[in-house]
Amino acid sequence: MISLNFHFLAHRYHATPWGHHVNEAQVAWPPDPWRILRALIATWRRKLDPAGDEYREEVEGLLATLSSALPFYYLPPTVVVHTRHYMPVRDGTKDKPALIFDAAVHVAEGMPLTVTWPVELDGRQRALLLRLTGNLGYLGRAESWVEITMEDPVDKAQPDCFPIDDGQALIDPDTGELLGERVQFLVPRTPEEYRRFRRQAFESMHAVKRKEKERFMKTLPKDWLDALCTDTSDLQAAGWSSPPSAKTVYYRRPVQALESQRRQTLWLSSSKRERPTTLRYALAAKPLPALEQAVRVGEWARLAAMGRAKRLLGGEHIPWQISGHGTPEGNRHQHAFFLPEDADGDGQIDHLLIHVPAGLDAQMERVLRTLRYLKDQDGNRIQLLFEGLGGSGMLAGTTRLGGTAREWTSITPYLFPWHLKLKKSLGSQERAGEAWRQIEAQIRRECRERGLPEPEVVEEVAEIRVAGRPRRPIHFHRFRIKRGLAQPDRIGRFLRVRFREPIVGPFALGFGCHFGLGLFRRAE
Repeated sequence: MISLNFHFLAHRYHATPWGHHVNEAQVAWPPDPWRILRALIATWRRKLDPAGDEYREEVEGLLATLSSALPFYYLPPTVVVHTRHYMPVRDGTKDKPALIFDAAVHVAEGMPLTVTWPVELDGRQRALLLRLTGNLGYLGRAESWVEITMEDPVDKAQPDCFPIDDGQALIDPDTGELLGERVQFLVPRTPEEYRRFRRQAFESMHAVKRKEKERFMKTLPKDWLDALCTDTSDLQAAGWSSPPSAKTVYYRRPVQALESQRRQTLWLSSSKRERPTTLRYALAAKPLPALEQAVRVGEWARLAAMGRAKRLLGGEHIPWQISGHGTPEGNRHQHAFFLPEDADGDGQIDHLLIHVPAGLDAQMERVLRTLRYLKDQDGNRIQLLFEGLGGSGMLAGTTRLGGTAREWTSITPYLFPWHLKLKKSLGSQERAGEAWRQIEAQIRRECRERGLPEPEVVEEVAEIRVAGRPRRPIHFHRFRIKRGLAQPDRIGRFLRVRFREPIVGPFALGFGCHFGLGLFRRAE
């Protein structure tokens, strides 16, 4: 297999489907195989071999190999955008201004479009393809500047956009979920398919007038490569509704691939070189879960992320940053925290943070950005609306779970992760004092292990208020759904922790901290 990574340097891709006009505001995304191979042909004829003689045989062999199989795509996050402007249009003897809608795709910075062909290229073909892609400056319209890199695929990630049969169902029969949308792509006919199509076209022209027949024949050259090189204006002048050297196939594309995301806020990391660590979603359901059910929502979120990763990447390629399994030595808390949030203080969970201290690469971001819902214990859906991602330090103005502060207070119970070691000979007050000493020492140890400064004060809080109501740890669900899981602390406690210097949230400690237990927020 061979993959091409298309890096859009201006983060914009402009191209309309074949036969459409700019003012129809349609974008051909992703670029179909016909467009990509035609771009390679244009590079060959205009930059490497204007006469078309030097590399002709090699180019024909390369294109024949690429057209022998349908590629599949790995799509970067995109947003549909458009501009509106007036252009003069000739009307009789005068120019009249016409409003033009010019649509484009905005591609996330630093995230390429990857197109993979399941074919094998020999050494000469690889060298030629590398030279062609190195000289290709744009794809689609001239303002769609592109830089292309070539690589051999190294993983078995599931593609986002891939060929399907015309009648293939797009709805999961088990869940009723819409799996994607069917889109038409133009792909080059193979040399054998073109020769058969040309012969059938000539046989059907016996009743066509001579002038019309000559016009069509000019666009049906005998040579397959010449047919691929035919100018689009000549094809349209001859009346073709689609190029005769191309055919239509169907692909499955994600439903949200071109969805307008005006409500999404993309937080920028403090440095472009930093990986984003935190994603935020809004929840939509009637009713929303109560804050006291935080650990349940956290576990449902992990199950949703694991299922999405399995679908996109394959069950054997789920990143440890999402699963929490197989984490590097001494790196126990760098994987994902699934943190429910009551942002408006009404006692209901209305947001979800997924915080990955190790950072998100392109694969993990693709998985987590495309989460659309959770399922509760009864199978009911809680819709997720992606709001944005970025560095955790930039959440200060959005949520009290993030930002920088010296003092942090519990919003869900902290559960001690080990069995307390208390001598039976101790009295009740001595036992309480020794238990608190061990708990405080454990909290300080957890902070050290996570690279945080030493807490200045750690104290217990008897109760907190949720939507104006006093709540104690006993009011919260404190048990995970995982069977056979040892849980030493079954009661929990609320805490206030103050540091000598500010720390950056999110901040969660203790048993179940990756699922919403032991969660703190910045103090007022």
